[in-house]
Amino acid sequence: QMDGSLSSLPRYPSHSFCEMGELTQTGVVQHLRNGQLLREIYIKNHKLLLSDWTAKQLYLETTGKRKSRTLQSALALLYAFLPDFDWKKINMRHQWSTIFCSGSCDCPMRNHYLEEEQRRQYSLRVKNNDLEKIYVDMAKIVGIPTRQLRASNPIDSLLCYFCHNVSFPCTKTGCIGMEHFKVIKRHQLEDERERQEKKLYFLYALLATHPLLNQTVNRLQRIAEGKKEEVFVLYSAHDVTLSPVLSALGITEARFPRFAARLVFELWQDGKKPKEHFIRILYNGADVTFQTSFCKDYYKRSSKPMCPLEKIVNFVKRDMFLVFNSTSYYDACRRRQL
Repeated sequence: QMDGSLSSLPRYPSHSFCEMGELTQTGVVQHLRNGQLLREIYIKNHKLLLSDWTAKQLYLETTGKRKSRTLQSALALLYAFLPDFDWKKINMRHQWSTIFCSGSCDCPMRNHYLEEEQRRQYSLRVKNNDLEKIYVDMAKIVGIPTRQLRASNPIDSLLCYFCHNVSFPCTKTGCIGMEHFKVIKRHQLEDERERQEKKLYFLYALLATHPLLNQTVNRLQRIAEGKKEEVFVLYSAHDVTLSPVLSALGITEARFPRFAARLVFELWQDGKKPKEHFIRILYNGADVTFQTSFCKDYYKRSSKPMCPLEKIVNFVKRDMFLVFNSTSYYDACRRRQL
């Protein structure tokens, strides 16, 4: 639970620069913009939360502890989404797992597929001579062993410089430049293509994201039944959270998540038939509902621009496990493929 003073969070002017892992000013602005967009749509247009909203109508969860980047992101978004909220009314839960698996984290086969996927990544990396030359060069510049730089996945660090329009670092030995970035980025795109072909990541993603998707579907069902609690749910997470969710849903056209990327699940009710409910899924504001594996075929047969709620319910409760020849998450997590 957040305290009213938020004294544990670093703030300007006493804290005039970002420490390792903290949200930058650019990141704050991106999430303020996210909150502003969501406020315009869901509060001003659709009256999702009225002025007398209660803390029970919000479910907020982040990874890490109080000074984490995901907590800072959530607070920035909330500040624009509910500008006049009382900090003391907010319950912010912290999740140790980046895949938000809560009490369902024990899944041996998920770990197996992740290890297989990491082997595939390593195998592709060592085949790329241009990449290896770049790693050797970059390691010399920053003064660390090549294997250490390779293990640290330098694309994450370089993206921080690139996306904030900051010059890449220089030392006495030389400068890291666009030629390094381009080779690594080119390899990342090649890796994404092979990842989709080999399907190991997809199998990992199904098992990794089932607990989170199951929580989401259970909430959607409760709201459809007329419950008024948790009408706005915010998970503030990482690219390693969002990527497997997109993969599990079958949204293969989505690219590697950019900074401040957002995935939204909307629940809609038919005005003429109140018992009928639909979902719409948006990724960075674009409707991707009919890119999902469970709604692609429905789109061809229906004139409605949304997907029936039961489609995602059936997918999460049953169809996610078909590829494992299983009928439940527990069984899929323990059944080795022949």
